[in-house]
Amino acid sequence: MSLLSKLRLVTMDVTGTLIAYKGQLGDYYCMAAKSAGMPCPDYKRMHEGFKAAYTEMTVKHPCFGHASNMPNIDWWKICVKDSFIRAGYEYDDATFEKIFRRIYSTFGSSAPYSVFPDAQEFLRWLRNNGCAVGIVSNAESRYKDVILPALGLNQGSEWDFGVFSGIAGVEKPDGRMYEAALEMAGGVAPAEALHIGDSMRKDYAPARGAGMHALLLDRFRTAEAESWRRTGAAVLPDLVAAREWLTAVAEEETVAAGRDF
Repeated sequence: MSLLSKLRLVTMDVTGTLIAYKGQLGDYYCMAAKSAGMPCPDYKRMHEGFKAAYTEMTVKHPCFGHASNMPNIDWWKICVKDSFIRAGYEYDDATFEKIFRRIYSTFGSSAPYSVFPDAQEFLRWLRNNGCAVGIVSNAESRYKDVILPALGLNQGSEWDFGVFSGIAGVEKPDGRMYEAALEMAGGVAPAEALHIGDSMRKDYAPARGAGMHALLLDRFRTAEAESWRRTGAAVLPDLVAAREWLTAVAEEETVAAGRDF
């Protein structure tokens, strides 16, 4: 018996699982600065500045400001401004506004992202085989309303519902993200659900903790993948392999691949 025959729900991570970033952060920040008549910022300093600013914002105002009732655009404006300051760049208000508007609109479109070639077909295949498909992502509301549809991943054809941290007010690895997905799918039992993602900490471990099956994708051959396998986790290179795994794995192998670690 295949694992697929037991499933009523498959939930999917987004970045690193269904889509990837194109280029570097510095590419987009450079274009935005140039559009306002300013020199291109240093890529390395910009990258480090953004990482620090983003980390601080997720601590002060988690889930893109959900608990603080902070509008999404305000959350990003603070984050982007702090990113530039940490990188050593300060602009007057009018110049920064031009730069920020360019960055905010760019990352709210399909421009910085690419869809993995196996993603759309895999999602449609799941739904055609009777599985509900849910998105479980630490992402803001624009992923649901704008970004995923712009990339050809549409609610109703590729996925049925989404649990997005900027809307739900919790974020992975909080197990409530997975509990919410089971509930939104109509009260699916955890044993009838599978989560697919690319992070042991945010995807595999909390999904298993919720009683679901779990699968890790290692699209970029990361150094951590071997340690994932040593825990007993199922680790595959892409969704083509995931499809084969879902239809071909025997019952006893499925249990072994999904055991706790």
